[in-house]
Amino acid sequence: MNRQQLIHNIQKKKSVLCVGLDTDIQKIPAHLRDHEDPIFAFNKEIVDSTADFAVAYKPNIAFYEAEGTKGWESLHKIITYLRENYPDIFLIADAKRGDIGNTAERYAQTFYHTYQFHSVTLSPYMGKDSIEPFLRDQDKWAIVLGLTSNQGALDVQMLSLGKTYNNQHIYQKVMQTVASWGTTANTMFVVGATNSEQLADIRSQFPEHFFLIPGVGAQGGDLNEVLHHTFVKNEGLVLINSSRGILYAANDQNFAMAARKEAQKLQEVMSTFF
Repeated sequence: MNRQQLIHNIQKKKSVLCVGLDTDIQKIPAHLRDHEDPIFAFNKEIVDSTADFAVAYKPNIAFYEAEGTKGWESLHKIITYLRENYPDIFLIADAKRGDIGNTAERYAQTFYHTYQFHSVTLSPYMGKDSIEPFLRDQDKWAIVLGLTSNQGALDVQMLSLGKTYNNQHIYQKVMQTVASWGTTANTMFVVGATNSEQLADIRSQFPEHFFLIPGVGAQGGDLNEVLHHTFVKNEGLVLINSSRGILYAANDQNFAMAARKEAQKLQEVMSTFF
């Protein structure tokens, strides 16, 4: 999916909502657990109930890997279902891969071609050769970790590089370097919603890049504040992820309707920024 197609869908839906499919088999409603494929059954109902309001879906690969071969089959089935039934939806593999040479090329093959995602999240800390294989495919996107929303971001990302680099933080230098490897048509950045004090500054430095922003909802990020600092008028240029707040809005027979209501609430706030 190219940049203009993604922007068009954002404008059409007046939404920048990304639904994170962090599907934990221990948390899905009990009535689904006897299903032949409970993870797919849950995901399908979540997708069907929220697709009116979402422009992207983001399976967290760890939740599927943990289930072994069945998990990978569930992942393949929901991506196939999305591509066949909602072809305008942007698909993100939240894999946070980061390796070099042939290994990086195989990861790109896995997520871009075997599983047909439009994008994959990546760690840039092994340098250009760990990212470059993900920049070769037309209309595919490398979504690179910039400033994350976890407490551990303070351990490395927020360290100062000193006077030689004008007291920049490590994450700032990393983002500037990564931006020079790709373009605004194939590179996005992950920027955590809980780092609100940095959001405006990051947007000013990268005015034309898309941001994938986790941390709204269960992690404490404020949607209005995040949009105020990052939303680009008429184009959006952000994808704001909500996972647990939508997936587990209810844990009974009405879980899909509850998920729909939560997705709609977020979209209604987003629509006011268009």
